[in-house]
Amino acid sequence: MFKVICVTQMYAAENFFTQLEKICAAGIDRVILREKTLTEADYKALAKRVIKICGKYNTPLSLHTFTETAKRLDCKAIHLSYADFTAGKGEGFETVGVSVHSLNEAISAERSGASYITAGHIFPTDCKKNLPPRGTDFLREICETVHIPVYAIGGITPENAPLVKTAGASGVCLMSGLMKAREPGDIIGKIKNC
Repeated sequence: MFKVICVTQMYAAENFFTQLEKICAAGIDRVILREKTLTEADYKALAKRVIKICGKYNTPLSLHTFTETAKRLDCKAIHLSYADFTAGKGEGFETVGVSVHSLNEAISAERSGASYITAGHIFPTDCKKNLPPRGTDFLREICETVHIPVYAIGGITPENAPLVKTAGASGVCLMSGLMKAREPGDIIGKIKNC
């Protein structure tokens, strides 16, 4: 089954918690709480509320970067940058996702025990305005090489999601597309059924 993961962006949602609840209620496959601008204390306070929302809908949740906070909150899943992962910060977690930006990183992440990887950015996106997208050929090469789930990230829409699926991805990660959507369930449904 083609999966859809929500990567959060607080600034993109008028009411973050209401929007996240709508996303979880719509059947998102996982939430990655990625809020890079917060201090660890602020992230921990946010994570406590997000854990409750995800728990209400049985939505798997990965915390991001702050491994000590994740352990203190008994969160068994973490998502890390490739650098943090190779530094051993994923130890002790049941599920470890890793962001990769090259085939070599993907191979290394798999060999070192990553549960899944996110590969990007695939299409043009406002998050990476000055960087050219890596495209579906890049994604296809990774999907054909590694044997763990690969999720495409960067500029994913219901219109281009079929290209990502054809390239072999297990699913996609969406940020602002879901956090800003009036009806996130429509987007999730279209992508899952592409």
